[in-house]
Amino acid sequence: MSKLENRIDQGVGREIADIVLKGGRFFDLVTGDLVEGDIALCGDTIVGTCESYEGRQIIDISGRIVVPGFIDTHLHIESSLVTPHEFDRCVLPYGVTTVICDPHEIANVLGEEGIRFFLESSLETIMDIRVQLSSCVPATHLETAGADLPIEKLLPFRDHPKVIGLAEFMNFPGVIHKDPVCMAKLEAFQGGHIDGHAPLLLGKDLNGYLAAGIRTEHECTTAEEALEKIRKGMHILVREGSVSKDLHALMPILTERLSPFLALCTDDRNPLDIAEQGHLDYMIRTAIAHGVAPIAVYRAASISAARAFGLRDRGLVAPGWRADLVVVDSLENCKAEMVFAAGRRVTDALFASRKPVAPVGLDSVRARIVKAADFAVPVSEADVPVIGVLPGKIITEHRRYRLPSSGNQTSVDLQRDIIKVAVIERHGKNGNHANGFVQGFGLKKGAIASTVGHDSHNICVVGVSEEDMAIAANRLSDIKGGFVVVEDGRVTGEIPLPVAGLMSLEPYEAVRDTLHHLRRAAYALGTTLEEPFLQVAFLPLPVIPHLKISDKGMVDVDKFALIS
Repeated sequence: MSKLENRIDQGVGREIADIVLKGGRFFDLVTGDLVEGDIALCGDTIVGTCESYEGRQIIDISGRIVVPGFIDTHLHIESSLVTPHEFDRCVLPYGVTTVICDPHEIANVLGEEGIRFFLESSLETIMDIRVQLSSCVPATHLETAGADLPIEKLLPFRDHPKVIGLAEFMNFPGVIHKDPVCMAKLEAFQGGHIDGHAPLLLGKDLNGYLAAGIRTEHECTTAEEALEKIRKGMHILVREGSVSKDLHALMPILTERLSPFLALCTDDRNPLDIAEQGHLDYMIRTAIAHGVAPIAVYRAASISAARAFGLRDRGLVAPGWRADLVVVDSLENCKAEMVFAAGRRVTDALFASRKPVAPVGLDSVRARIVKAADFAVPVSEADVPVIGVLPGKIITEHRRYRLPSSGNQTSVDLQRDIIKVAVIERHGKNGNHANGFVQGFGLKKGAIASTVGHDSHNICVVGVSEEDMAIAANRLSDIKGGFVVVEDGRVTGEIPLPVAGLMSLEPYEAVRDTLHHLRRAAYALGTTLEEPFLQVAFLPLPVIPHLKISDKGMVDVDKFALIS
């Protein structure tokens, strides 16, 4: 008997179902009702609801509610600081049964090798990891990346069963001005899914961007921006990560009427935040606690997300749909008490059945040794450009200040919370080094350094002391990448991330515990930021205060606050 025939027979009741969930209710995302009745599973498929069934395995879920598995519509697994296998084990128990990832970070370090690593991993994980092919490698011509992925290198991956389409198209100026490299990628993926990334882009420029066939967007930071993009056909991915926190700002659009055009995502979230708060479940209960209708946010977490990315087999508790299910204590609390991924109950034994995938990029940190004098900034008679950190956001401000000096060097200004920042090329290509200033970290002493530096992932270091900055940067080479905290010439905290300088080889529990220690070490320096390490990681991003776009299709160089 074929699998199809077996499903039909179990749904009709001619055959006993493989698994039956009894005694609970399921949340009908069509009507908004809580519906009583058994839920029958045959293999990886739901075959029966609203009726009574017999099963080879009966699971009592009395007093519980079944909802569709959650779908994270945009994230970078690398930002969890663990490998895809450990991410699977960390996040799936929270009810996230599907993720749509962009391996943009590892691709900017290792190119095709990084994408292959993610694709191979996605074939082994219990969670369904879908991959979008990184569209912006390198992300900018103003920084040295570890790889270059023109369309010719992406096309061999296009037909992989786990590939959905083209990942977030960050170079929106290149789209608007028809940059040839951008056009080649867009042309190759016409008719498929193309994900967007266009913070604050509105008006006719947005129209031109959308005319390229871009359909989804996770960078909205206000309800007004999101509404314009929804009206123009975009599916908005509401983001709540470890640094970028947009949920509260976008709650006004999380309504039953707009929910078919909304989804949820985390973008960048680390294991410590997941352990302390949760994942998409945290977004769901937070939204409901602030007055969002449960049907709106649960739709955004499942069926609306599935439809936005062409995943036609999941997102509802209904016969014929993929058996990705979460048994929760209540809609409001959204605590996952039981999770099914493609009909398989999630257990430690299930994770143990996966085949391992060999790590890659274990020698990717090839930075030159630096000394304190390398962080000196000559005195300027003009105001000095300063990167302004905005807590809870990855976008920054371009500020200018007259800074104090010592001898012929520009100094930090602790009274105005202005310290030094540097980016050091670490791919072994040219040894470039750029210095500048940043405001908003709260550091009173020491230094913090990272090989996670979006998007090219060079070494980024912030600090008050040039000596501590040099020690922190050099220590990253010793541990093959990661985060380092230095105080008064001594390393007070570190976490090695040897997989491309982005991910640990340790279990997620070990990473979580180490992050606790790292935060304490960073707080001892005086930082006021909730997530100082990811904030360091996002500092190399360009400053684009007014989205002024040149006729060459790139942001004006003056909008960058690093001094090369």
